[in-house]
Amino acid sequence: MKRPVPTYELYGEESGDRPDFWLHCETIPSRSRLHHWEIGLHRHESFFQILYIAKGSGDALFGETVLAISPPAVITIPPAVSHGFRFSPDIDGFVFTVLASHLPVAPGGRNRLGSWLAIPRLTPLGDSEVGHYISETLQRLAEEWEARRGHRIGLMDAYLTTVLGLTARLAEPPRGSDAAGDSENERRMERFDALLRQHYLTHRPAAFYARELGLSQTHLNRVVRVMAGKSVHEVIAERLLDAARRQLVFTRASVQEISFRLGFSDAAYFSRFFVRHVGRTPRTWRIAERQRLGV
Repeated sequence: MKRPVPTYELYGEESGDRPDFWLHCETIPSRSRLHHWEIGLHRHESFFQILYIAKGSGDALFGETVLAISPPAVITIPPAVSHGFRFSPDIDGFVFTVLASHLPVAPGGRNRLGSWLAIPRLTPLGDSEVGHYISETLQRLAEEWEARRGHRIGLMDAYLTTVLGLTARLAEPPRGSDAAGDSENERRMERFDALLRQHYLTHRPAAFYARELGLSQTHLNRVVRVMAGKSVHEVIAERLLDAARRQLVFTRASVQEISFRLGFSDAAYFSRFFVRHVGRTPRTWRIAERQRLGV
């Protein structure tokens, strides 16, 4: 009879010991040497992990699958996936543990990056310019996490998004001409997402984004449903909700202050918006989520 795979926040720490971070970084040797360079099968319920292998060798275990590690490489592991490692004593690199809710897209989301993030992967970086850039960006991410200087949250977000996007691009095979239609929708979705990042705090309507993209509102809604599985209105609301959740958990700002930061005319309107989509008031959700994460 197989033993159940344990669930940890960080390897060797029980799930009841909730950490107080949205991103944690440590060197691979710092924890693996405590376990004689072998990390048994385990999983993380709420966390996505990125391992950067700078040197050394070993095996990555995803359930029954074993993949040989050869540096430089990036290993990405979505939540709830059983994984383990066998490292050589000269292993070096970093482990980044990220709250899955803080990723630029959700693993399993109906776009290319979300689909890519949903499966555990070992991606060789090789000697390409993109590979070197990924390595340098991960080192910068580790340094920024350690230094704890001003403006670090925005910088770490940018580094994380860059690494995941470039690693996914590096790992994907070239696409054939039959994917032209999908590629056009992806470009439109990327432009929509860029506009949304720029304007979501001003609560622009769907018609604004359609006009900026040179599409009818119906056509934009069709594209977004194909790529994201949601309507334009739902994607706009989800962007505001993601920002609200982050601020409710990771800042000490009052609900009223958060509502003004997010462009709402008053806190009561923000609370009604939050209850309509989440089912609980911002204050009730904040208390429960902080208790769950131990923040």
